[in-house]
Amino acid sequence: MNLFIRKHAKGLGRAFWCLLLLLIWELWVKLSQVSPMLFPSVEAVLITLWEDLFYGNLLGQTLSSLWLISSGLFIALFLSLAAGLLSIHSKAAASFMDTLTAIAHPLPGLALLPLIIMWFGTGTKAVLAIIIHSALWPMLLNLLAGFSSVPAIYLDAGRNLSMGPAAITFEIMLRASMGYVLSGLKIGWARAWRALISAEMVFGAVGNKGGIGWYLLNQRTFMDTAGLFAGILLVILIGILVEDVCFSILENHTIKRWGMKG
Repeated sequence: MNLFIRKHAKGLGRAFWCLLLLLIWELWVKLSQVSPMLFPSVEAVLITLWEDLFYGNLLGQTLSSLWLISSGLFIALFLSLAAGLLSIHSKAAASFMDTLTAIAHPLPGLALLPLIIMWFGTGTKAVLAIIIHSALWPMLLNLLAGFSSVPAIYLDAGRNLSMGPAAITFEIMLRASMGYVLSGLKIGWARAWRALISAEMVFGAVGNKGGIGWYLLNQRTFMDTAGLFAGILLVILIGILVEDVCFSILENHTIKRWGMKG
């Protein structure tokens, strides 16, 4: 029992505080008797979330959003790895990538909306472009920082073992930088998730049924406050699940398995 608690302390702590916040929310709504048009009860929000997920279009819209962000993150990760690997083999490329990252990283994806609409229209390609822009630069920035922090003794050890440039790059530098890679991926995911929801609210229904952002926009249009809170709650739940499950699995199979994190 004690081992289970220690192993899942973070998740249990987060669940406790989430339940406490929901309890405070419900008590405040009941005691203040605020209008449900302004602030619905937790019960009403959960009922709406359940009905829209399993009897409406929200499940399909959620899967559509997850497919879009997965595709965008995969492309951004591939581009960041390609740019990072090019940078460690060319000083000119490293200088160029450093400058490009300094220019593009602080630039919000939504600031590029007019150009993206001109170039890609208002469909799936436009949303993917915003996701890639939002995720690429933090990934690349962290990857370059990881490569530059690899101790020189690791590289010397690889050369002494007659490892070639490719083996040194992938077996030593990339593994030694994995903590930075995961940090960049987490930041990229968070920025891309926010950008995706915003883009779907701006562009409307992308695909057959749209995504979560389109769902939120519809609830606002029809003044369905419980549905609006249900959509926000779903966005939060997906964010927590990705952070606590997906990234935890990645950490367990990489940096923890390699003894880089306790």
